[in-house]
Amino acid sequence: MTSNEVVVDEDWEYRRLQLPPGVSRLSAALQLSIQAEFAGWELSNVRLYSDGTRRVWLRRKRTLAAAGLPGVIV
Repeated sequence: MTSNEVVVDEDWEYRRLQLPPGVSRLSAALQLSIQAEFAGWELSNVRLYSDGTRRVWLRRKRTLAAAGLPGVIV
């Protein structure tokens, strides 16, 4: 699983991942479940390409700590 970019919106931050063609559907679901459980991400969009590559967008709600407010320990 490779992380390509993180995009920050007003209320959400998005992360794009690319899963290589050899990754099974079950393995992809497991990897995404781990991201959801431990990093707070949720599935936003999945695209499956003809070569077997999956491009996945994850999103999570921005918190006050993630916004970089002074006095908040991250």
